[in-house]
Amino acid sequence: MLAHIKITHFAIVKSLELDLTKGMTTITGETGAGKSIAIDALGLCLGDRAEASMVRQGEEKAEITVLFTLENNLNAKRWLEDNELYDGNECILRRVITKEGRSRGFINGSPVPAAQLKTLGHLLINIHGQHAHHELMKPEYQLNMLDQYAGHVSLLNKTRSRYQAWRQADNSLKQLIKNSQQNEAQKQLIEYQIKELNDLALGEEEFAQLEEDHKRLSNSGDLVEYCQQAVSLLYENDDVNALQLLQYANNHIQQLGQLDPQLAPLSEMLNEAMIQVEEANHEIKNYLDCIDVDPAQIAFVEERFSKVMSMAKKHHVLADELYEHHQQLLAEYERLDCSDEKREQREQEVEELKQHFLEAAHKLTKSRQRYAKELNNKITESMQTLSMEKAVFDIQIESDGVSKISPLGIDTLCFKVSTNPGQPLHPIAKVASGGELSRISLAIQVITAQKVDTPSLIFDEVDVGISGPTAAVVGKMLRTLGESTQVLCVTHLPQVAGCGHNQLFVAKHTNSGKTETQMRALSTEERIEELARLLGGTQITDHTLANAKELLSAA
Repeated sequence: MLAHIKITHFAIVKSLELDLTKGMTTITGETGAGKSIAIDALGLCLGDRAEASMVRQGEEKAEITVLFTLENNLNAKRWLEDNELYDGNECILRRVITKEGRSRGFINGSPVPAAQLKTLGHLLINIHGQHAHHELMKPEYQLNMLDQYAGHVSLLNKTRSRYQAWRQADNSLKQLIKNSQQNEAQKQLIEYQIKELNDLALGEEEFAQLEEDHKRLSNSGDLVEYCQQAVSLLYENDDVNALQLLQYANNHIQQLGQLDPQLAPLSEMLNEAMIQVEEANHEIKNYLDCIDVDPAQIAFVEERFSKVMSMAKKHHVLADELYEHHQQLLAEYERLDCSDEKREQREQEVEELKQHFLEAAHKLTKSRQRYAKELNNKITESMQTLSMEKAVFDIQIESDGVSKISPLGIDTLCFKVSTNPGQPLHPIAKVASGGELSRISLAIQVITAQKVDTPSLIFDEVDVGISGPTAAVVGKMLRTLGESTQVLCVTHLPQVAGCGHNQLFVAKHTNSGKTETQMRALSTEERIEELARLLGGTQITDHTLANAKELLSAA
């Protein structure tokens, strides 16, 4: 529920702060006073487009803050939790607009893009504008209204997702066919390159091992020579070697240790060094025994290594990237493969996906037909209540799974009406007058609002073109709706204004050459005076006051 709204420096509002309650609240005021300005400001907090002209003249920025309570709004709570913005049973939306036209949005103090404000806004409040009856003539608006009433969100989502899967596959197939001739030359080149690489048959880790073997075998002579020299220096040289020198040094250390015990540990260190020398000598000899100087092996590795390097150069890649390049060519060849078998397989997949879409679309059609019948009866009854006693309303649904396919299914809607007995049903745009269209639109909006999950509804002068006894019926309809849902209604009709549980008054005045709009709650006595003004205009008499009091008492 919308609990509080604060507006600063917005349009002709200098400062405005309102506490709102449950039930039906009507908003009245003189023409041009800015009755819809709070709703416009609220729209900004719900993600509407911001413009520099919205900032009050002479001010740096405009700021709008609204507070919603979330006690019975599970959808909004779940959305806030999913987006890590939940902060208890209250939700604060804030929008700041600078005089340069830049804007920032916040949800519970966290900065968010306008798109998130708009998404959350749909879960918090539903606004019915004064031009809804013009929108009512558009087929897409009619379809959306029926879907909103039916509430078959899962069916819509399934139909939309299956449509997208089918279209993506169909576009892929069309691209495959279109590119088949263009890709043929490229395919032949890739086929030749793949054949070369297949003949080479390079393993995934082969080049690293090959490079290591090539380096070792090509330097086998040096390896043998240097290993033999190392063995001689360490152990086998008859004149002098490392082991012999260490033994000499150890003998001297042992003698010194007898003279000074502090030198005794050095002998142990030299013994360990001699052991290390012997082990190193042993390892080098083993390595020498394993060195393969087989000319055939050397020739094979040299030839293999040369082939790999040559092939890598030919394909303009590094040798260690040649295997991966081979795999990429295989994948590219598969993508370009436009064989009849593959094409038929794709065509079968596309047809299966289309049938899945049509299956979901037909279920959606049945759901629409069911709720259309229900809505026909309710709207017809409501229209007759609104002084159109003989009117008949009918939603006609045409289904075409060939030429009328869209993400929303296969249906085309037409709202038709007959306003007089014996008159055939025709599209409402061709039959209904302006006043009749307003009443039909209002009837539809009130009925569909009862099926909406959002706990707050705003009707912005939706009663345009309605007067007299019909206005009283409209007021009662909205008041009944307000018993279970918070309703805010901007109106110029006293019959509607008097039906509100609460009433706000909008006034405009000039201060120091600047125009300001203010809005305040009316007491019972003030409501009677305002209703009298709406009834009698500038001339308020005892008679109009009595009528106003009676109007308020009747509500």
